[in-house]
Amino acid sequence: MQAMPPKSALCGHAKSFLDFCRVEKGLSANSISSYLIDLQRFSNGTSPLAAERATAEDLGQYIESLYSAGLSARSIARHMTTLRNFYSFLEREGEIKANPTEFLIPPKQWSNLPKYLNRQEIDQLLAAPDVNKPTGLRDRAMLELLYATGLRVTELCRLELSNVEKDSGVLRVTGKGNKQRLVPFGESAGDSVGQYLAQGRAALLKGRASRFLFVTARGGALTRQGFWKLLVGYGKNAGIFRDLTPHVVRHSFATHLVEGGADLRSVQIMLGHADISTTQVYTHVARRRLREIVDQHHPRA
Repeated sequence: MQAMPPKSALCGHAKSFLDFCRVEKGLSANSISSYLIDLQRFSNGTSPLAAERATAEDLGQYIESLYSAGLSARSIARHMTTLRNFYSFLEREGEIKANPTEFLIPPKQWSNLPKYLNRQEIDQLLAAPDVNKPTGLRDRAMLELLYATGLRVTELCRLELSNVEKDSGVLRVTGKGNKQRLVPFGESAGDSVGQYLAQGRAALLKGRASRFLFVTARGGALTRQGFWKLLVGYGKNAGIFRDLTPHVVRHSFATHLVEGGADLRSVQIMLGHADISTTQVYTHVARRRLREIVDQHHPRA
C-alpha cells in the first residue's frame, strides 16, 4: 500500500474531506493519496482559511499557475477534479454557500491511443518465465491471469486464494471504491494457476499460511512494485524493450477482446470502469475492424 504524505499542512476541513472519501466513498489508498497531494499543493503558500474561502478568481489563477508550471492536461484535469470534489463536500457540509469550482473549464485532453502488445509479443511474454522454478510458476500464472482478465496490477497482487473459483473459471475482484465484480478467465490461465498452486505456491510458503494467491519466498503478497520490476525483466527477455507496464498488458487484453468482436459494455464490466466513456478509448479498434470488414466483404470496397 502506498504511504500517504503527512497531513500537517492541511486545514481541518481538508482532513475531514479525505476521511469522507476513505470511509464513506470507499476510495482506494492510491486515490486518497492523489487527493492529498493535490490539496497540499493547492494549500502551499496560503493559510488554511484562505484555501477554504478561495473564490472562483483565486482558483482560476491557481489553475493558470499549473499551466505555467508545465503540468500536462491530464494532471491539470485531475487537480480540477480534486478541487471540485473538495468544494462540493464543503458546500454539502454547509461550510460555504456557493461552489467556486462551478465555472472552471477543464483542459482539452486529446485521447491518446493506449499502447498494447500484439499477439505474438503476448505469446513471447507469457513464455518468458522459467517454469522449473516456483517463482517462475508464480510469474507465469500472474502474467497469464493479467492478460486473461485485464486486472489492475493492485487487484492482481491483492487477489486472495478464496477469490479464485477455478472450477467455474471466475475471479471475484475488489476494485476501485471497494466495488466487487466477477471476471471470467480462460483455460490457459486456469491451467497456469493450477500448476502454480500444485507445485509453486507451497514451495514458496514453506509451511507458512497466507490468504493471498501470489506470494513471495517470505510468505507475503507480491507487491505491485515487485511485479512491475519482474514484468520489465520478462519483457526484455522476450525482446520487448519499449515501455512495458502492467497497464500495457491490461490494454492488450481489452484491445484483443474488441478486435475479436466483444462489445464495449462487456469490456467495461470486465475492466471495472465506472463510466463507459473511459472504455470508449478502445473504439479505435472497433473502427479499424469495421474498416477491415468493409474492405473484405463490400463489392465496391
